[in-house]
Amino acid sequence: MTWQTIGDGLSNEPFAILDEGISLAKYCNIDLSITNKDLNGIAISDPQECQSYIDKVLKANRGTVAYGGYLERRNLYKLSDRFYGGETRNIHLGIDFWCKAGTKVRVPMDGYVHSFANNADIGNYGPTIILRHQINQTVRYTLYGHLSLSSLVGLYENKAFKKGEVLGFLGTPDINVNYAPHLHFQLINDMGDYSGDYPGVCHLKDLDFYQKNCPDPNLLLKI
Repeated sequence: MTWQTIGDGLSNEPFAILDEGISLAKYCNIDLSITNKDLNGIAISDPQECQSYIDKVLKANRGTVAYGGYLERRNLYKLSDRFYGGETRNIHLGIDFWCKAGTKVRVPMDGYVHSFANNADIGNYGPTIILRHQINQTVRYTLYGHLSLSSLVGLYENKAFKKGEVLGFLGTPDINVNYAPHLHFQLINDMGDYSGDYPGVCHLKDLDFYQKNCPDPNLLLKI
């Protein structure tokens, strides 16, 4: 069963993954790819310069949440050796939702905690939660990265969350390890041996595998 089949079976309605008080009308697209000429001269890997650009996009669109990035090739990771040591990894495997720190993150479908961790090295996710979802005989996973430390308090494996419940909150740059505040949301078919972490950015040579294992999150969210 594919994510599209699961998503269509659960709901045909779009789901606002951040604070329920922010309507989907306040969500706007943002392009952080290497092909966006508006980013020329902007050190997008610096959290303050990145935030300034995000604020500019939000203001132009009268928005509160800027989102996008699935399979974008980005310069966002240049300050981190974890992406540029050896083979360059710069293709983004989830959707980012850029909004102010402390914003609620909501669960888009019923699930259970698979694992969680504070991946605190520079360029990583910081506080991360992975949920397991069981639909009929199919198991799938969702990953939530760049959360606040408080989001991990009281968690335990197999803790249940219902659709729409608050899972956590967006972290600040010092906690989400050098990014402007945002949620990294990713679908995963097979977690393999990973726990509390999973690659969110890949190298071009690995794209075929990761695109199949991490399909477009909008198959579920339908934004």
